[in-house]
Amino acid sequence: MAPETPPQTSSPRRFFGRGLTVLLPSILTLWIMWYAIVFVFDNVAVPINRGIRAVMVSAAPLVVSTEPAAQPEWYRVTAEDRAELIKSREGQGLRDAPAAKIDHAVRVIKFEEYWNSHWYFSISGLLVAILLIYLAGMLLGGLLGRKLYNRLEAIVSQVPGFKQIYPHVKQLVNLVIGDKPMAFKRVVVVQYPREGIWSLGLVTSSAMKAISATAGRDCVTVFIPSTPTPFTGFTITVPSSEVIDVPISIDEALRFVLTGGVLVPDAQVSGPQDPRVAEFAKRLSSGAGPAA
Repeated sequence: MAPETPPQTSSPRRFFGRGLTVLLPSILTLWIMWYAIVFVFDNVAVPINRGIRAVMVSAAPLVVSTEPAAQPEWYRVTAEDRAELIKSREGQGLRDAPAAKIDHAVRVIKFEEYWNSHWYFSISGLLVAILLIYLAGMLLGGLLGRKLYNRLEAIVSQVPGFKQIYPHVKQLVNLVIGDKPMAFKRVVVVQYPREGIWSLGLVTSSAMKAISATAGRDCVTVFIPSTPTPFTGFTITVPSSEVIDVPISIDEALRFVLTGGVLVPDAQVSGPQDPRVAEFAKRLSSGAGPAA
């Protein structure tokens, strides 16, 4: 009896998998970018736009003409506008308010409607935020600004609850975008998690004095990245004499860990490689993704 042959993958399934492999990374990237933009807009641009509208409505009487014909539509307030506001839920507390206060509330509502009818006004909030961040960077970049910031930071850091969270958030921000972000110094291999098993690691700094004193010799701090997220892993302290340098770049080491050892630097390839693994590595290097 002839042996059974394994069922072949149907063409629709193969084509669907190939299409999913090609499109899914782009779709996920666009989804992440979209929600990042929405988050920034809702939490940064919208509050700033609200403040800009409030300032413009408050300052309008100083620059707008007293002649109704020369006033913009949103600034003119009629008796019908006042009556409609008082009847609404927002105007319940304005029944006995002075006429000037009622007119101001009407203008706030009408100006918001006018603002929302022009989508490009919403960009002003982001532009103001960028300008404020730039000015803050200029101010804090000077000696006086840094001293003022450090003093204010020392005061705020004593607030209960805030002081438990702020230092960790600050370290994370400085790690990602700070002037002196944490840098991996070199790529090494160490015997971890036990003797006989060699793990790729990244030296981050010299060991703490207490650890070196306990070990009785010079030590270094090594970060052991994990697969498939190389920016998570374990931090260990190893004697300097037990650390072996590997002549590859940080990027090559991270790619090696990220792909589970598939993308081996060309200079470090040893022995024949399975053609299927070589093809997989080639596709990853080119950004084409794995074949379906």
